Amino acid sequence: MTTYTHTAEADIDADTLFGFLADPRNLPRYFPQMTAAEPEGGEAVHVEAEVHGEHVEGEAWLHSDEAGRRLEWGAQGPDDYHGELQVDEVEPGHSRITVSLHSVREARGGEVQQGLEETVAALTQAATADDRPWEPGGRTPR
Repeated sequence: MTTYTHTAEADIDADTLFGFLADPRNLPRYFPQMTAAEPEGGEAVHVEAEVHGEHVEGEAWLHSDEAGRRLEWGAQGPDDYHGELQVDEVEPGHSRITVSLHSVREARGGEVQQGLEETVAALTQAATADDRPWEPGGRTPR
């Protein structure tokens, strides 16, 4: 199994960042291939994506630990794909996010590592640019 890891910092409160990331409906905002992600109850999430010009759908899982600001996710399939992310507060209004991906499939030329770094940059940008308030656990206040 191969593990890919990337850490980045963002000018956003740790709880706000985690709340944004813990809502699976936000996945298409920072995964360019993903077109839909809908919670199905419990930890189940229905996902849709465009991969190499082909529409694919599947079931994934997402486990959220609000107190620890930690997410774990995965999807069944031949690559045994799963990962986790951790959001830590560096100082008020400034966070550190560490994302790790695990797969039995090895990518050539560093494409998975590069994709991971681009995704982390996109998710921190999407979270900091969002003008909606997010709470831990991915709930938008009403």
